[in-house]
Amino acid sequence: MTDLVVSLIRTYVPLAVGTLVAWLATKGINLDVDAATGLTAFLSAVFTGVYYLAARLLEQRWPEFGALLGKAKKPEYK
Repeated sequence: MTDLVVSLIRTYVPLAVGTLVAWLATKGINLDVDAATGLTAFLSAVFTGVYYLAARLLEQRWPEFGALLGKAKKPEYK
């Protein structure tokens, strides 16, 4: 697998997790469509950042936790 594909996987997995968690977090909250969209977008960014940071910190100590990013192998940029 090329480093480009690995980097894309390690980028989009946290985005998918953050978006899913944000969507689940807003279920049951009664807001108008615009407010719900804004809240979901904001929470997606927050949860994505927190998930990525936590996974990277865990990966630094225990490399096998890189799997939380979709692929334990880090891309090597030349």
